[in-house]
Amino acid sequence: MSKEQRNNTKLRLAELLELKRWNTPTIYNGWEQITERNSARENFNLEVCHDFMPQMGPMLGYAVTVVIEPGNLEHVKANPNAWSEYRQYVAEAQGPKIVVVQDMDKPVAFGSFWGEVNSNIHRALGCVGTITDGAIRDVDEMNNAGFKGIARQFCVGHAKAFPVRWGCDVTVFGCPIQPGNLIHADKHGFLVIPERDQGRLLEAARFMDSNECQTLISAARNSQGKTTQEILKAIDRAASKFIHNTEEKYGQKDK
Repeated sequence: MSKEQRNNTKLRLAELLELKRWNTPTIYNGWEQITERNSARENFNLEVCHDFMPQMGPMLGYAVTVVIEPGNLEHVKANPNAWSEYRQYVAEAQGPKIVVVQDMDKPVAFGSFWGEVNSNIHRALGCVGTITDGAIRDVDEMNNAGFKGIARQFCVGHAKAFPVRWGCDVTVFGCPIQPGNLIHADKHGFLVIPERDQGRLLEAARFMDSNECQTLISAARNSQGKTTQEILKAIDRAASKFIHNTEEKYGQKDK
């Protein structure tokens, strides 16, 4: 698929804004109904990651990827123009963008790719945040820049946090990510939505959220003045209705 064809498949801004209104588990609930993938163990982080800006809410964007190895000084000598070439790659990608950083030093964090300066530069290039299996620093300044950080840990220094490769496939927190993948992320973790599922994702998230509210959640909340057995029976009826609604909409799914 050409770059022009890929750009034509991107979701409209209004769709992205609406998807961003829900948390990542809600997006997952919709996605698992429409995907052909094994949603029990694919397309999301399998390792612990930390959202250091949970007050910013979810972030949603298309992946731009980069590999770093701050503990290896040789990369700086190998390509003195790497920073300029890497920033040109980021600038040319379609946004909104999430910078996905694979740190080859992990589990040790010799240095952070992120801080006040790099966050502001990437924000100017249309990036909304990062997912890195390395470290971040200057978290207050990143907040001030409006740049969200999901990472493994904090780090004091930057060492030689230098772009080694970019625009390539990466793996972070046990999840493979390709450039251009749509990612939804928040304090729960992140979800990578395959291109073939993106067009149906918003409608599926809307449906599953409404289905929960109209069945199980409302039955559980409407318990005042009822006995325990009446509550249990109401929840059983709601559960059956929830399953029926889901299967009627999307068919039988193997759970």
